[in-house]
Amino acid sequence: MSETRPRVLATRRYPPEIEARLEREFQATLNETDRILSPDELVASCREHDAVLCCPSERFSREVLEQVTGSIGIVATLSVGYEHIDVPAARDVGIVVTYTPDVLTDATADTAMLCILAAARRGAECDRFVRSGRWDRWHTMLMLGIHVSGKRLGILGMGRIGRALARRARGFDMEVHYHNRRRLPADQEQGATFHADPAELLAVSDFFSINCPSTPETVKFLDAERIEMLPAGAIVVNTARGNIVDDEALVAALRSGRVAAAGLDVFDNEPNLHPGYLDLENAFLLPHVGSATHETRMAMGATCLDNLAAFFAGRPCPQALT
Repeated sequence: MSETRPRVLATRRYPPEIEARLEREFQATLNETDRILSPDELVASCREHDAVLCCPSERFSREVLEQVTGSIGIVATLSVGYEHIDVPAARDVGIVVTYTPDVLTDATADTAMLCILAAARRGAECDRFVRSGRWDRWHTMLMLGIHVSGKRLGILGMGRIGRALARRARGFDMEVHYHNRRRLPADQEQGATFHADPAELLAVSDFFSINCPSTPETVKFLDAERIEMLPAGAIVVNTARGNIVDDEALVAALRSGRVAAAGLDVFDNEPNLHPGYLDLENAFLLPHVGSATHETRMAMGATCLDNLAAFFAGRPCPQALT
């Protein structure tokens, strides 16, 4: 009897429970080495499958999508960001694209709050100090940081994650300001102050958190000119996408003290981040773990598989972009 289940290419490794379900419901090809496929390898593998379960490490450009049309019918990405997929091109060639909104909101907002606290209170620096054996006594000037409570938090991008961060920040009595493409309804604003002009937001941001998607308009948004708009000694946090920050400008500002500290979970060209960050004591650095909890990864994987199941059953995909 011939195998009739849809063929699904999994480009990376996923939680064991997700891979087990993938193999139960589909003819699954798992990437046992977790190696990132080159564009040519991606095209060749896609041509042998009906669907792809991918991550942001795989780039589905128009060129790639045009080469695999007629083979794969759906790309399900394990991410809320989808700048690695040319969505208009996918729409043009008739390939469905799905993503994983909602399920990673809380985990990523938690990480943004972690970055705020760790950058302000010198978390990584204190940890290294204790481990080094240099801590020989308590004294009044030891590792003085910056107070978080009562400060002004500017949020660039008040979507799901931005709003979840705002809820957490209010627990620290922070004054929330934001810029968004559109002003939120009052019930979602929850007292936050809207700034139609990003420059006005920067000017009042003692802490500036980047929570917007990567788009042509936001790439390198935080450059040297906009850093100068921040209050002196502001703290910058980025848990969105690395290319929204001009690394040269931020590194220079951290070195000079113009920016007091930064908490960064994402980087341009990661994992090959700008080397200037590595010797800065006032940079709290994480390896893109914003959504990295067991519960969240399971929910993201299940969302992808639910979309795949809907597609092959002829139902609308719940989280379709195309």
